Amino acid sequence: MNAAMTLPVISDASSLEHYIQSVNSVPLLSQEEEIELAQRLQHHNDLEAARQLVMSHLRVVVTIARGYSGYGLPQSDLIQEGNIGLMKAVKRFEPERGVRLFSFAVHWIKAEIHKNKQKNWRLVKVATTKSQRKLFFNLRSMKQSFASLTHKEANAIADQLGVKPEEVLEMEMRLNGQDMALEGSHDDPDEAFAPIDWLADEQDEPTRRLEQRALENLQGAGLEYALASLDERSRRIVESRWLVDEGEGKTLHDLADEFGVSAERIRQIEQKALQKMKTSLLANAAAR
Repeated sequence: MNAAMTLPVISDASSLEHYIQSVNSVPLLSQEEEIELAQRLQHHNDLEAARQLVMSHLRVVVTIARGYSGYGLPQSDLIQEGNIGLMKAVKRFEPERGVRLFSFAVHWIKAEIHKNKQKNWRLVKVATTKSQRKLFFNLRSMKQSFASLTHKEANAIADQLGVKPEEVLEMEMRLNGQDMALEGSHDDPDEAFAPIDWLADEQDEPTRRLEQRALENLQGAGLEYALASLDERSRRIVESRWLVDEGEGKTLHDLADEFGVSAERIRQIEQKALQKMKTSLLANAAAR
């Protein structure tokens, strides 16, 4: 699917801003549209359906990539890797499981970004110098293109940063796939500060906050909303079976005696009630 799909390309800082504006302008899909497109992809390998699913969720990748800004890695790289994860998620998405693509894709997007992060931030116990750290945080933004630096360009960057040209070329090799130290030297206080000190707290990631809010909603107001959609008997059955302390839940036969019906009938009512609650929870989550 990746080879057949063309996505917007980010080449520099100005195009990154344009890219973000572009993906934010793509309309969001309703749950019904999302299910229809996913089924077209599943059953007919419809690449246009896949494209629409991906395009409508590119903004999610941008949001997640921003949560990794503290790693000192270019946003454009993080976004491009996250887009690969999004395409993998779309390929594996099964709408019949009752989960929105946004929730399903978060794992795949983060997994690809983490791969990129590990490639650039290998945990090697070699101390970096101040000049290397300065180069690390500035070299990518100072390069004029994705091509390798010429000696003239390396000399110009070296003059600007106050380092040697050979250090510029060495750092470029490291950033293109060689090992980079995260930790500084513990022997010299001036060298103790290292790139690891720039790492962001994952608890502050926007997606992590969204996930926490969603969980709190499911456990609180969302659950009340779903229960309120049930009739009195169905609610009584669900609460007695699932919303009591462990070991205190009633059996199907207990409830069958209480309502004067068979245990099989109680099971049917329970299944129907749980499905109705699931639908209510999804509708409530989509509306938030």
